[in-house]
Amino acid sequence: MRRCLFAFAVFVFALQGFKAEAQRFSLSTNVLDYACLGTMNIEGAYSVSRRWSLTLGADYNPFTFRKGLSDQFQLRQQSYSIGARLWPWHTWSGWWFAGKMRYQEYNSGGIVSSLTDEGDRAGLGMYAGYTYMLGSHFNLEFGLGVWGGVDWFTRYSCQSCGLTVGSGRRWFVLPDDIMIALVYVF
Repeated sequence: MRRCLFAFAVFVFALQGFKAEAQRFSLSTNVLDYACLGTMNIEGAYSVSRRWSLTLGADYNPFTFRKGLSDQFQLRQQSYSIGARLWPWHTWSGWWFAGKMRYQEYNSGGIVSSLTDEGDRAGLGMYAGYTYMLGSHFNLEFGLGVWGGVDWFTRYSCQSCGLTVGSGRRWFVLPDDIMIALVYVF
């Protein structure tokens, strides 16, 4: 009996010394953004506790497309965000809810009409989604978001002529981060 208790005590002691190292960092990319005229993106995250992670992201699209000799269309942007996620279960798995602060410099137009908008946006966003664990290091993430804030803009009558139609400041609410993301956790 004493040997069994001794063996059990050694086993418990050994288990206390063996602790699995938690995965603290992740890098992800939203594959749906690439379908949005080639917008490249990356988001890094750091787990600060079992249920909270901090995120830092960037989007970039430098491309202008030509429809003919004079017509062009673009959805150019550079965008930066910082935020936090709440994971009800634990980080990197299951449902999550997030908030972000975001800044965007953009130039878009020629897609639906010849009007082109150029400017800067700053605001806050709310997001929700689900992360499915594919393996010990790979996840698949689904999510939706909306953001709103202030837009400082200049509107042009066409993409290449430079004739200003209007400018100013306005409030906006836009859909954001319709995502199917590939995540690497390390």
